[in-house]
Amino acid sequence: MNTAWQAAAACAAALFASVCTAVGVAGRMTCDSYHVTPGMTLSWNQGMISARPAEALAASGGASTRYQAELMLFDAIPVKTISVSVVPERQVIPGGTPFGIKMFTDGVMVVGLSEIQTKDGMRNPGEEAGLRMGDVLVSVGGVEVNRNEEVASLMEQSGGKPVELRYVRGNKEASATLTPVKSLVDGRFKAGLWVRDSTAGIGTVTYYDPATMQFGGLGHGVCDTDTSELMPFLSGEILPVTISGVTKGTPGAPGELHGYFAGDEAIGVMDANDAAGVYGSLYAQPAGESVPVALRQEVSPGEAQIISTVDGEGPQTYQVILEYVNYLDSGEGKNLIVRVTDPVLLEKTGGIVQGMSGSPILQNGKLVGAVTHVFVNDPTRGYGIFAENMLEAAG
Repeated sequence: MNTAWQAAAACAAALFASVCTAVGVAGRMTCDSYHVTPGMTLSWNQGMISARPAEALAASGGASTRYQAELMLFDAIPVKTISVSVVPERQVIPGGTPFGIKMFTDGVMVVGLSEIQTKDGMRNPGEEAGLRMGDVLVSVGGVEVNRNEEVASLMEQSGGKPVELRYVRGNKEASATLTPVKSLVDGRFKAGLWVRDSTAGIGTVTYYDPATMQFGGLGHGVCDTDTSELMPFLSGEILPVTISGVTKGTPGAPGELHGYFAGDEAIGVMDANDAAGVYGSLYAQPAGESVPVALRQEVSPGEAQIISTVDGEGPQTYQVILEYVNYLDSGEGKNLIVRVTDPVLLEKTGGIVQGMSGSPILQNGKLVGAVTHVFVNDPTRGYGIFAENMLEAAG
C-alpha cells in the first residue's frame, strides 16, 4: 500500500511540476497585450492557449475597445492577465515589386575618424573631441547641418578656433568642442571626420494600404553600411527599379539581386525610416486584390507563400515553410523563421538573397509578415517580421 501511495505521490508531483513548467513557458512566450478584430476569439496553438475576457478597460482615444482577459492554458489553467484591444480588420494589397530608395539624412552620420598630418605631427580632432562612429552631427558652431559639404565648409571657416558641436548618440543628444587642425597636405582646416548624408538602394514593397495610400517595405530599417546604425531620416523618394540579374546565395556567402533605377522620375515619397521598415506614399495604386492582415496569434508554423520579384517576370508566388513563430514583440524583424521550399526559387536564387527584404509572406489568404534577413550559413532560411508590427510602426 505504501508503495502505491508513494508512486501516486510521485506522479502527482511530476504532473504538478509539468503544469508549473508549462504555465511558466506560456507566460514567457506570450505578450502582455494583443489585438483582435470584432467577433474574434483570442486563441492559438490549436486552442492550447486562449483568453477569457475579464474586465472592460477605458477606450484608447476612442479608437478601439479594450478589455482585460485571463490567458488560459488548455482553457483551464490561468497563466497571466493580458490587455486586449478590439480593432478594425485591415485590408491591404500585397506587394512583391522591387523599389528604389534615395534617402537624405537628418544631420550627418560619422562613419569614420582619420588622422590629419599637421606641422605638429598626426592629429585626430574628432577622436580628441570624443566623437565616435555612428554619432549623428546636427549642428556645427550653432549652424544646422544636413550635407557633407556643409560640415567641411564650417570647419574651414573656423580658422582653427574651437567649434561647438551638437550630436545624437543612440537616442540622446550631447555636445562636444572640436578644434579643427590645418592640414599640411592642402592647407585647409579639417576635423578628421568622414560623414555621410545620403544613401540609395533597392528593396521590396510589402504592402499598399488603399485606405491611406501608404506603403510599407523592407521589413527592417535602412542602416549605414559602415556603422550598421539606423540612418536618421530627413527626406527621400521612391523610384522604379528593374531587376537585371541575381547572384545566387551559397552557405557563407549571401546572394544579391542586381537592379538599376528605371529612370529619375519618382513614383512616390518616403516618409519614415524605422527599425520595422520604410514607409511612404505611392503616387499610383498598384494592381492586385486586397487581403486581410493577420494578427500575430493567427500566424502558425506550417506552409506559407512569399511574393517576390527576382527576374524580369515580375512578382511571382513561391512556397515556403514557417518553421518557427515568436509571438513576443521584437524590434529586430525576427518574429518568424522562414525556409524556402519552392524548387523554382531555389534554382533561381538559392533561397533568400539581399534585395528580397520586404517580400510579403501570406498564409491562409492573409498577409502575415515580410522577409527581413537571410541566414548567412543557410540561404534557404531567413527571418521575417509580423505584418501587424509593420502596420503598427507605420501608424
